[in-house]
Parts: sequence; structure tokens; C-alpha cells
Amino acid sequence: MSKLKLTSLLFLLFYGTHLFSQEKFTLSGTISENSSNETLIGVSIVFPELQTGTTTNEYGFYSITLPEGTYNVLISYIGFKDIQTSIILENDISKNFSLEEMTEALDEVIIKENVEKLNIRKPQMSVNALTSATIKQMPVVLGEVDVIKSITLLPGVTNAGEGSSGFNVRGGAADQNLILLDEATIYNSSHLFGFFSVFNPDAIKDLKLYKGGIPARYGGRVSSVLDIYQKEGNSKTFHANGGIGIVSSRLMLEGPLKKDKGSFLLGGRGSYAHLFLPLFDLDNVAYFYDLNTKLSYKLNPNNNIYLSGYFGRDVFSISDSFQNTYGNTVVNFRWNHLFSDKLFSNVSLIYSDYYYGLKLNLVEFNWNSGIQNFNVKYDFKHYLSNTFKLEYGLNSIYYKFNPGEIEPSTPTSGINRFKLIDKYAFENALYIDAEHQLTDKLALSYGLRYSSFIRLGQDELNIYENDNPIIFNEALQIYEKAEPVGTESLKRSETIKSFGNLEPRFSLAYQLNDVSSVKLSYNKMSQYLHLLSNTSSPTPLDVWAPSGKYIKPQLLNQYAIGYFKSINDDKYSVEVESFFKDIKNRIDYVDGTDLIANNAIEQVILNGEARAYGLEFLLRKNEGKFKGWLAYTLSRSEQKTPGRTASEIGINNGNWYKTGYDKTHDISLTGSYELNKKWTFSSNFIFQTGQPTTYPDSQYLYNGVTIPSFTARNEYRLPTYHRLDISANYVPKPNKNKGWQSEWVFGLYNIYDRKNAASINFSTNNETGVNEATRLSIFGIVPSISYNFRF
Repeated sequence: MSKLKLTSLLFLLFYGTHLFSQEKFTLSGTISENSSNETLIGVSIVFPELQTGTTTNEYGFYSITLPEGTYNVLISYIGFKDIQTSIILENDISKNFSLEEMTEALDEVIIKENVEKLNIRKPQMSVNALTSATIKQMPVVLGEVDVIKSITLLPGVTNAGEGSSGFNVRGGAADQNLILLDEATIYNSSHLFGFFSVFNPDAIKDLKLYKGGIPARYGGRVSSVLDIYQKEGNSKTFHANGGIGIVSSRLMLEGPLKKDKGSFLLGGRGSYAHLFLPLFDLDNVAYFYDLNTKLSYKLNPNNNIYLSGYFGRDVFSISDSFQNTYGNTVVNFRWNHLFSDKLFSNVSLIYSDYYYGLKLNLVEFNWNSGIQNFNVKYDFKHYLSNTFKLEYGLNSIYYKFNPGEIEPSTPTSGINRFKLIDKYAFENALYIDAEHQLTDKLALSYGLRYSSFIRLGQDELNIYENDNPIIFNEALQIYEKAEPVGTESLKRSETIKSFGNLEPRFSLAYQLNDVSSVKLSYNKMSQYLHLLSNTSSPTPLDVWAPSGKYIKPQLLNQYAIGYFKSINDDKYSVEVESFFKDIKNRIDYVDGTDLIANNAIEQVILNGEARAYGLEFLLRKNEGKFKGWLAYTLSRSEQKTPGRTASEIGINNGNWYKTGYDKTHDISLTGSYELNKKWTFSSNFIFQTGQPTTYPDSQYLYNGVTIPSFTARNEYRLPTYHRLDISANYVPKPNKNKGWQSEWVFGLYNIYDRKNAASINFSTNNETGVNEATRLSIFGIVPSISYNFRF
């Protein structure tokens, strides 16, 4: 071997050994907003020379471990000025950053492509994130900003019907969405039966919608996760902001408990349109009110505590004959603890309650029901290196279901008190998630969740012959309730039925080049709660039922593959995803079912399966005076509920039928244009295939009564749904950054007055005797104006 070769080999060995043994150090800290100390979620911390970086977690914390050296660092977050600085990493460093909100566009953005490259390389897919600023630019009904309606403008997400805040994701039902507000479960996301959502946009800091590739820390639902975090409040100075609209108004207060250490947030909303109804000789009442609150306190650099809550109520009544009240209550106490610069933890104690009740004065009785749960969570984030991160934890949820209780409303009522049997359950889970950058081009995210569900003893449980609560009458070709052969009572400490499921998760991202990548994911998930409804969207009278002796948990497998590309330094971006999912044990009710005040739901349901598949396309324009996106989804959602034996007909003769939320085509075009500092214009256009429905195709007389004969389930559709909304924001003094600041918002919902069908009913015209179809439309054109302020 020549001396030159030997020298080169020794140099490589020495240099390689030096690199291998090079000491590594950790840079960690929190990133917040300069004016308020509000921590920021998802901030990018990028090291351009190394082509690597990290992002802040749900509490604004970041951590990254790198070899010793001097590095340039870019801190970047949408809507805020970038920070570029140099870090000398020769020991572990704890460094906090404060970002200044961007009031004017910068002349140039340096090395921004490195931020986008970080997103291209991440294995996370099927996730959409919206800031409160983006949501507030969207025109919505009655001038009220709406979180739920905003996410329905994204691909793969559709509304549950005209005037409904329920939503469907990738062909899934509304009850298959896990909705979290500061980690607490929200069971009903709507006010006024869907006119508004329960989320006050002034109090919202960040939201993420997971449609697939769902991390192992989430569980309990099989369609999506909507994770929303409230603001923490301003710990520097006192501020107030709010708005006055035609139908509702809102006010939010925030300020320091102790400067730079503690803060409070208090926000309230209320509607008052019902106050004007007497002017039109109407005795009906419909209104809502809600309250958001949050306290945060920094005990020391390693410990923070938070106490947050939400309380909301809706009241709807018709004259003196009927009143419906429903709403959510949630409280969450959280403790953040930093064990080291690499290990972050959070403990949460959560209470959630959903109440729904009726007062029926005509028949002199009240109906009350609801769901309560207590949840304990302990989560860890372990930043082992700049290429490997672990998340792990556990949680336990205790449920109490009140299916319903009837009480006489007057002493003279002929109604006897009747209580449906309360049900109880425990849901427990352990999980571990890993995010692993294998090479410069290949990144993985993989995890495993083990969930268990224990149906606890109750006062009375029906026993059926052969454990069969529903029987098939072959002579009449109908399903009938089975008569119980007895009952049993079990102590709360005893188990009626238990389930356990392993739920693996896997995502992969392969970077094709600096601006594009392909990603794929697989999810297996379990859902132990079931919502039975005779409508296409959640209503206060829907019936929640836990898995147990006669109801199995829903089990999901979902597969997705996607292509992602950044164009022209991220001025534009393209996302294309295809998905397929199948769900076992999806229950459906048999024809003629009565769900209300039913003490034995198992007598009217059958187990089936569901599937959904589709293609999603999203084109975004991210910069310039005009910003927006085009979203298109082509999909199919179906269900099949076959008979249990060869002689049974099942539902729809055991054939596949469209679900009530199947929409073949879903197109939304959303844009905003900044004319100048004072005027900004926004619009969105929505086009959707009509919802599936079942129509009668004939009728017959039986003992003088006309009885309709219906077609196959969901064989027809409502007419195609489409509308165009526009709005304009006017800021009188755009350069004013202190004192009283205000803006006017003018809007037109459904500008060309499309009479979209919420339903179609059939009845006989009394004058002609001819059967007629009547279209029910909730909204035509709706103008709005609101005044927003801040001081």
C-alpha cells in the first residue's frame, strides 16, 4: 500500500472517530409571543447547515440535541417575524425566544425554504392546522366566526347538513370524531342546533384536525381527532376584545395574575335574537350562552400549572309547550414538569359532562339525560436526539351514562317517575410513539396503543335466551324485540364485559427532493362508545350507548398514501392523498326503531360493517395579497348490515348502502384579498353532492290508513348543495397598535340565495288530493354585520 493511500486511510479513520466521539449538547426552551407571553405551538426551529430542526409542542417547549459547534438558527412561525441568530453549542443551553407579531410584510424572507423542507420531511400526514387568524377571515353565517364550518372547507371534511355544526371526516359518522378542548372531550359541538359551534374564536390559540396518521396518544374514536387549545392569557398587560353582531355578541378579558408569571383569561358569548321574536308575535325562544376561562401560573422554570374550563348551554322552546336545554361542561387541571432539558411531562385531571333535557308541558313531564366522565392522563415527551423522539403515557377514563329519566313536572301530572338504568364503564390506555429520522430522505413515525374497556356492573341487566336480544320473524320478514327471560344485578365492582385491543400506528415520509415527498400511513383504532340517531347529524336527543355484553366496539383499519410538493419557495403548495378504511361492528338500527326512552337499546340494533375510500386534493397559495386554497374530495362511504343467518334479511337485504354522510364530490374554494391596510375581502364557494336519503315509492291502504312503502335505504339523494359567501373587513385605523382598536365585518352568506334542501318531505295536498314533495330549506341569503374591538 502506498504512503499516500495509508495516510488517507489513517486520516479518514481519525476524522471518522472524531466525528463519532464528538460530544453532543442540548438546546431547549420555550417560544412565546412577545406582547403577551402566550406560548406558541408548532414554531419551527431550523439549523440550515445541518438541514435539521424541530418544532414546539402543545405548551411551546422545544428541545434538540446536536454535536458541539457554532450554528445559525432560524425561528419561524406564520404571522410573526423570523428570528435569526447564532448559537455556540459547547454545553447544554436553555434559551427562550419571544416572537414579534408581523404588522407589515417583510421585503424578503431569507432561507425560508429550510422551514418548508422540515415540513416536507416530517412523516406526519393527513393533518390540517388552522390558526385563529385564518379562521377569522372566512365568511360564515350570521357574521359569527365558526371553527367547525371552517374545517369543512378542507379536503375530506364535509358538513353534517345545512345549519349543522356536526362534521364528517373521510366518510365517517359525526360520533366517530374525537373533539378535544384543552384535552377535555366535547360531546356536542353545536349551538342552536348547528347555527353556531361551541368554540369561541377569540379564546382559541391553535387547532389541528387529524384525518389519518393519527398519533398513538389519541384514541377512542375511529374517524378523526379535532384537537383545540385555548389561549393562556396575557401575563404582561391587561387586554380586552370582543364583538357585537346581529344575533350574538362576545367579550374576552385577559391579563396578568402576576406579571410574567401568571395570567388569566375569561371569555363569554351570548345570543339575543329571541328578544326580538315578540315583535313578530312569536312566543318561541332560541338562545345560547357560553363561558371560557383559563388560569396559568409559572411556579419556576421547570413547573407550570393550568386550570381551564368551558361551560355552555342552549335553550330552545316553542311557546309554553316545549323546552329543550343542552350543553357541555368541562374542567381541566394540568401540570407541566420538565425533568430535564430532554424530558417533558404533563399531568391532566379532567372532568367532562354533557347534559340534555326536555320539558314537555303538554304532557306534564321532564326528561333529563347525559354523560359524565373523569379522565386522568400522564404524558411524556422524550427528546433523545435530533433524529429520534419518543412520546409515551397512559390515561384512564371513568364513564357514567344517564340514558334518561322521566319526572312529572306538576303535582297533578298523570306521569309516574321512570328512570332508565345508569351504565358505567372504565376506558384505559397505554401508548408509545416514536418519530425517527433514519436518513436525510427517510423519516418514520411508529407507535403502539393498547386500549381496554371494562363495562362495570349496573342495577339491572336483561338476560335473553341464547344471548339474543333481537329476533327475526320469518313469517313477517321483520325484526322484533326479544322478551328477556330474566334480569341480573351486578355490583359496580363487578365486570359485565371487558375488551382489549392493540392499536398499531405507522407513518413514513420519503423525500424525493428538496421540495417534494411521498408519505404513507396505517392506523388501527378502537371506539367503545356508539351514537344512535335517526338523523344525519348529532341532536340533543341522540342516544349514546357503551360497548358491553350485546354491543361490540368499533374497529378501524385505515390506509393512506400521499404526495406533497412545495412550489416556488412555498408560495404555493400541493397535497394529494388517497385513503381507504374499513370499520367492523358498526351498528345500525332496524326499521321502525324507537330510540328515545328505550331501556334496552340492544333490542333494536344489528352489527354491520362500514367502508370508505377516496381521493383528496389541496392546492394552497400561501403568500401575497391574495391567499387561499382549492380543496376537492372524490369519495364513497358505505355500510352493510347483513343478516346473522341465511334466512335473515338484515338491513337493506344485506346489501351495501350509502351512509347518510356519503358525498361523492366535495369542492371548496376559499380566498382572501388584501386590497390595502384598511380593506380585506374574503369569499368561499362550496359545491357538494346531495346527502343520501330514503324516499317512499308507493303507498297502500290498510284498514282505511294510508301507509307509505319505502325504497332501499339511502337509495336517493337530496339535490346538489352549493353556495357562495363573501365578506369584507374594514379597519378604520390600521396603524394603531395601542388603545382602542376596531374593525367592521360585513358579510353575505349564500349570496345568490340558493334554496339548499335540508330535507324533502312527502304529503298529500288537501285541495288536489295529489301527493307532493316539499323541500325544507333553512337558509337563503343572509346578510350580516358585526363590530369587533380590542383595547
